[in-house]
Amino acid sequence: MRLRPHIQVVAIFSLLLSSSGCLFRSKPVTVRMSDAPLKDATREQLVQQLNEEASKINTMNATVDILASTGGSKKGKITEYQEIRGYVLAERPNYLRMIGLLPIVRNKAFDMVTDGDTFKLYIAPKNRFYVGHNQINKPSPNALENLRPQHINDALLLHEIDPKDEIAVLEGSNEIIQDTKTKKDVEQPNYILDVVRHDKETDKWFLARKIYFSRTTLKPYRQVVYDKNGYVATDASYDDFRPADGTEFPYQIRIWRPQEEYTVTLKIVKLDLNKPMTQDQFALEQPPGSTLVNLDNHVHSANGGAGMGK
Repeated sequence: MRLRPHIQVVAIFSLLLSSSGCLFRSKPVTVRMSDAPLKDATREQLVQQLNEEASKINTMNATVDILASTGGSKKGKITEYQEIRGYVLAERPNYLRMIGLLPIVRNKAFDMVTDGDTFKLYIAPKNRFYVGHNQINKPSPNALENLRPQHINDALLLHEIDPKDEIAVLEGSNEIIQDTKTKKDVEQPNYILDVVRHDKETDKWFLARKIYFSRTTLKPYRQVVYDKNGYVATDASYDDFRPADGTEFPYQIRIWRPQEEYTVTLKIVKLDLNKPMTQDQFALEQPPGSTLVNLDNHVHSANGGAGMGK
């Protein structure tokens, strides 16, 4: 009886493996699987949970410690800046203001605000007042000049998944974490919601963001936001969740902007959610004597600008 070709190959391969130990070798697995108890959820449950938690937060007023760094593989070096105290005000859907204070003297280092479309940024030590749109058409060589308050707003509050213009797809994956007992790296399953959004201008769909959920808590611990060309715009991670006004909020948020190569980490010191806010809390006037810089057309002028209000 003549064996079929593919059966002959299997037979020969098996014979070689069994007769010669030098043809293969085994090695231990360097990262083992976590034995932590896992929770299960469906796509519908994760979307519902995300939307419900997002709807619980309308405003945010926080005292924070701000740690920033610039640089990476493009620049060939990383510059870390001294941690400073600051304040973050946010109101859904698009308003955000962030103020940073200089170390020790606690004078204002910067003040920036956005309404979702445009932004204003005052850098006190340079006495410069920047204005422009949140979208960056021509990045500045100075990484911090590419900082937009909208970047903070996009990562700070997880936005709801809109069924009118967005579709969420569930993805099962794994993450590498540190075992709390052994302090060694272990592999643990997680969930990812891939959110695809409809662009009304082009009538096309694109991957807007990926939201990562822990399988031990079912809480979102990471959000990756993409631009319309498919490149990562923002990579945000969330840690140290604590109870706050009927929900749980991350007290440490790390925001990485790979295209502009800067990182901002916010460590919350004090947090108030859903307190009433007024229009003047988001109004920023150009200080007298400061230089106005329009980043949309890179025009410099003295004394100008107006407040940004709701």
